[in-house]
Amino acid sequence: MSRLSLAPRIRYLLGRARRIDVGSVVERAKEASEQHHKAVPAIVVDMLWSAARHNVGFQDYIDYDFAMLTKAERETYMTHPVSNQLSQRFDHPDYRWIFQDKVEFDKQFSPFLKREWMTVEEGNADAVRELTERLGTIVTKEPVGQAGTGVHRYHAADIDDWDEFHRGLLDRGELLIEEVIRQHDALAAVCPGTVNTTRITAFFDGEKAHILAIAQKFGRGAVSDQMTFGGFYTMLDQNGHAIGAGYDSHGHVHETHPDSGFRIADFQLPYMEEVRAFIDDVARVVPQVQYVGWDIVVSPDGPVLVEGNWGAGVYENKPSVTGIRTGHKPRYREVIGF
Repeated sequence: MSRLSLAPRIRYLLGRARRIDVGSVVERAKEASEQHHKAVPAIVVDMLWSAARHNVGFQDYIDYDFAMLTKAERETYMTHPVSNQLSQRFDHPDYRWIFQDKVEFDKQFSPFLKREWMTVEEGNADAVRELTERLGTIVTKEPVGQAGTGVHRYHAADIDDWDEFHRGLLDRGELLIEEVIRQHDALAAVCPGTVNTTRITAFFDGEKAHILAIAQKFGRGAVSDQMTFGGFYTMLDQNGHAIGAGYDSHGHVHETHPDSGFRIADFQLPYMEEVRAFIDDVARVVPQVQYVGWDIVVSPDGPVLVEGNWGAGVYENKPSVTGIRTGHKPRYREVIGF
């Protein structure tokens, strides 16, 4: 295709215009003003113009340091509005629900999970107890959730009344139980207390899955490595090596992991050849959903699947942290053709 459809973009802009929080825009502008030494009014105008004319979300503008970039450099960055248009165009509406429902996702992708899982139902308290006691620690998930919400961790040793525990899971809607993933030592060296996931954004063209961007997320010991749990990320190159320090959307930069002291720029994802083949395999399960953000974990034996996100979102390079003033849009355009 030569261009993305105009209609979704117009709908997106109208929706943003209705929901715009002027105070939030000004606060973001103040943040950028302090960092890049530019006047707040000028940044506000630039943010609004970038959103309306160039499909740049307000948070994108801050996260990717647009205030310090030239027009040509900005053009190399993927943004959330553009990613949303790709999702709408290439992820068939009739199949998106498979990725939204975690129970259905586990059913469809079970061979790639490489761990035990079960659903919580009326009358299966004994089965829940058996699995939990055998595994020692479990992760429970609500079928619909995002950004790490609805994910919980329980230890069998802490549970006294199994009927009450089972009833609590049902009442809270924690209907999916999974075995805790054992991660590779290279990941545990950075943060052993959290399973650190790798977000691989990929596009399946009907014959092959193409990796567009790779982000490595690191946690802080909580059940999830998402930013809402204190997590952060760094971008990896196509060979799985970190391109710089870690960062998040709250202005925090981590040259080293705050808990382990591991230097983030030294990180290398193991099993990269196996990871590429793995992404190609999982992309074929539901080929109608072509543009996906796959969350995987590299275990001691290779990659395992956590989940797939049909609304892939965007992870990008932060130039003030890495010194690299270009993003991944050229790669997206090369593969997808927009």
